[in-house]
Amino acid sequence: MSVEEDTANHGRLLGTVRGPQDVKRMSGEELDVLAAEIRDFLITKVSRTGGHVGPNLGVVELTLAMHRVFDSPRDRLLFDTGHQAYVHKILTGRQAGFDKLRQRGGLSGYPSQAESEHDLIENSHASTALSYADGLAKAYALRGEARSVVAVVGDGALTGGMCWEALNNIATAGNSLVIVVNDNGRSYSPTIGGLADHLSSLRLNPGYEKVLDTVKEALGSTPLVGKPMYEVLHAVKKGIKDAVAPQAMFEDLGIKYVGPVDGHDVGAVEAALRAAKNFGGPVIVHAVTRKGYGYRPAEEDEADCLHGPGSAFDVETGALLAAPSVKWTHVFADELLAIADERPDVVGITAAMAEPTGIAKLARKYPERVYDVGIAEQHAATSAAGLALGGLHPVVAVYATFLNRAFDQVLLDVAMHKLPVTFVLDRAGITGPDGPSHYGIWDMSVFGVVPGLRIAAPRDAATLREELREAMAVDNGPTVVRFPTGAVAADLPALRRVGPVDVLAESARTDVLLVAVGSFGQLGMEVAARVAEQGYGVTVVDPRWVRPVPAELVDLAARHRLVVSVEDGVRVGGVGDALAQAMRDADVRVPLKDLGVPADWHPHGTRAQILADLGLTAQDVARNVTGWISGLDATPDRLTPSDAAAQN
Repeated sequence: MSVEEDTANHGRLLGTVRGPQDVKRMSGEELDVLAAEIRDFLITKVSRTGGHVGPNLGVVELTLAMHRVFDSPRDRLLFDTGHQAYVHKILTGRQAGFDKLRQRGGLSGYPSQAESEHDLIENSHASTALSYADGLAKAYALRGEARSVVAVVGDGALTGGMCWEALNNIATAGNSLVIVVNDNGRSYSPTIGGLADHLSSLRLNPGYEKVLDTVKEALGSTPLVGKPMYEVLHAVKKGIKDAVAPQAMFEDLGIKYVGPVDGHDVGAVEAALRAAKNFGGPVIVHAVTRKGYGYRPAEEDEADCLHGPGSAFDVETGALLAAPSVKWTHVFADELLAIADERPDVVGITAAMAEPTGIAKLARKYPERVYDVGIAEQHAATSAAGLALGGLHPVVAVYATFLNRAFDQVLLDVAMHKLPVTFVLDRAGITGPDGPSHYGIWDMSVFGVVPGLRIAAPRDAATLREELREAMAVDNGPTVVRFPTGAVAADLPALRRVGPVDVLAESARTDVLLVAVGSFGQLGMEVAARVAEQGYGVTVVDPRWVRPVPAELVDLAARHRLVVSVEDGVRVGGVGDALAQAMRDADVRVPLKDLGVPADWHPHGTRAQILADLGLTAQDVARNVTGWISGLDATPDRLTPSDAAAQN
């Protein structure tokens, strides 16, 4: 089906849009129709693939107005976070790609330089766009280029510290820059924090200027108040203004404030943006929108307004079409609550993602023991350190990719003080459709260098429950428990345990020690069966605790001819690297081959597709293992560990 035929199914106006210039020619009435057609297009397409539907339904008119006022790609439009850029993609000629949104060969769920010249930054971690915008505006000013820079920032992103560092510098530089605050009161879930309260109070007090005028008149008519006293009472007026509006907060920084404007009124937003564009300095345009606007299932979803259904859903109800399954997140949420029932010192922390990380279940039963800090992972880590110093055991639940942002805090604020904080990393490893910025492949490498930090990688529901309890029993340093996304596979019982190491399979022959990290336990079993068909014996072990490397794992390695590790994380500095170092330190000279994820940017696709691309399937690993061990047989003068022991 051609693009023209496909878009015609969603409306005649949408079928005529090939780029921003087509939107600029439309009348106000046509824009209203186009907005409705875009919503129909979004709901239909995303219902088949999954994706971030709620945020994009809320920015339709806002994005239309931006493309009417500014000239992309010469003017640079930045989205924070990038998941609210679907409408931008539609208006910049990428409608056809939505049939395979977040799938191999289709559109990314975030801005992508490879897709379009209209996409400059590929950000999907919040609170970064203002820093990009600051640098861009400075560069254009220095080069003498008259180009506008526009950053669309969700009010949830403003809970992140980077935004405030950037705002301070933007104000100081004074360059022409437009900041659009998309104020829908939510990030993933309802936005948390003082700024959110400020913006909410403004929405509830649209007549604040009238209040200020009344105060000013009252001050001027007071007989005992002369000019000398006016400045004192002016502070009272300032305080009232601060209490009901964010203007003072931004203007005290030196940034002009415009708003609030109705973010679903194209004309109103367009007028505000044109005024901001012509101002000649930094301007904040405060647009009030509704997440999920125009789609009843999203508007009525109190949890997150259909923020990001990960798979296909029913258009009429918004319900996911896939049969429900037990997720890793569910197992964690249940066990955390069980532990909290037993231990009053347990508290939870989340960074604006209570539902996606499972912390919400704890919050529903013990609301006073859960803290949502907003999109502020650095603060979450150090606040957790404070809670631990105060005698509690905090559990910080975040996506694995997001803890990267708090490395310094984990290293110096938590670990250096030997504090009992447990970091639970959801979506660890290759996560698939959300692309490289969301892959949780760095944690075992990055955090493996932190002194005193222990990392657990459960392989199934039973070991997740067990290792979470073990982590929370540690009282002299931080712990990490990491697990992947999706449904939990069936439990894989161990044959026996050697120290902390589970032996999953073993043979009379000790040819290969296969170290299967975390959820690769089942893969290890399949590999062992395939290699056994070639006449070799494989011992499959799950180290359970991968950092520090268990001494028992090194002892097991010494008893085999070849060691192979396989992990769902980057190879550089990963578990295989750490095991090799531990073996060298123990003078164990058994060859080791480490399989994992290359340190690169891997395109989006399903988890299975990406693992196949990386050679991390049972067939690929078995082929490699067979080749390596048979290569040792081809070297007749090579001693096996048992031969060397016999000669000694």
